[in-house]
Amino acid sequence: MSKQVLGIGAAEAVLILITVIWGGTFLAVQIAMSVSGPMFFVGFRFGIAALALALLSWRHLRGFTALELMAGLFIGISITLGYCLQTVGLQTIPSSKSAFITALYVPFVPLLQWAVLRRPPSVMAWVGIVLAFIGLVLLAGPDGTALNFNVGEFVTLLCAMAIAAEIIMIGGYAGKVNARRVTVLQLAVASFFSFLGMVPAGESVPEFSWLLVGLAVGLGCASAAIQLAMNWAQRTVSPTKATLIYAGEPVWAGIVGRIAGERLGVAGLIGGGLIVLGVIVSELKLRRKAAAVEGA
Repeated sequence: MSKQVLGIGAAEAVLILITVIWGGTFLAVQIAMSVSGPMFFVGFRFGIAALALALLSWRHLRGFTALELMAGLFIGISITLGYCLQTVGLQTIPSSKSAFITALYVPFVPLLQWAVLRRPPSVMAWVGIVLAFIGLVLLAGPDGTALNFNVGEFVTLLCAMAIAAEIIMIGGYAGKVNARRVTVLQLAVASFFSFLGMVPAGESVPEFSWLLVGLAVGLGCASAAIQLAMNWAQRTVSPTKATLIYAGEPVWAGIVGRIAGERLGVAGLIGGGLIVLGVIVSELKLRRKAAAVEGA
C-alpha cells in the first residue's frame, strides 16, 4: 500500500490537518476571552494538554535525558510567551488579523537565525521579509496609509517572534530527543509559567463556566496533538516544506473568521495576502545556479 497520496506523505498530511485545526483555534480563543483572563486560560489549556498527552504516553515518560529536560524547558518558555501574547492580543483585534500577524513568524525565522546563529537570510528570504512587512503595514494601518499599531497588534507581533524561536528550537532538537517526552514537558512548562504570569498580570481565577471548560479541554487536546505532530513530523519533513504547509494557517483562520462575521477592509485583505505570499516566497530557493552547474 502506497505511503503517499497525490505525492503527499503521511507526515505532510498530518501537518496539513493540524494547520486546518490551528487556523480554527483563533476564534475559539477569542470567544474564551469573554469568560476568562488570558494567562489563566493559556495555563488551563496547556495543563489539560499536558495531562492528556501524559496519560497517553506514560510508558514513554521514564528516562528523561539532560538534553530533553533542556529542550522541554526552553521550548515550553517560548510557547508560554507566544500563546500568552497572542491571547492578550485577541482581546482587542479580530481573530483573522491575529492569524495573519502571527504568520509573520515564518519570515522572522531567518532573521532570528541571522541574529543568533549568524546565518544570513537568503535572497528569497529577504524578498519574503519585504513582502510580509508591506503586508503588515497594510494590515495594521488604518486605510492602509500608515503603520499604526494598537496594543493588540503589537503584542501579537511579539508573539510571532516567540513562535519563530519555538520553530527554530524544535528543528534544532528534532531527532536528538524523544518527541513524546519533550512534548509533555514543554506543555507542562507552558502551563506552569502561564499560571505564574497571573500574578504580575493581576489576574484572578475566573468563575466556573461550562463554556470555559469546554473550550479549554477542546483546545488543550488540540494543542497536545499539534505540538506532538510538529515534533514528530519535522523529523522527516524538511523545515521548508513544513513552513509552506504552515502558511495555510491564517487562510483557514480568515475563512473561519469570515463565517463568524469578521470583516477586514480591502487594504487588510491585500495585506494579509502579501503576508501569506511573503511566507511562501521566503522559503523558496533559487535553483538557477545549481541547475547551470549540473548542466555544465
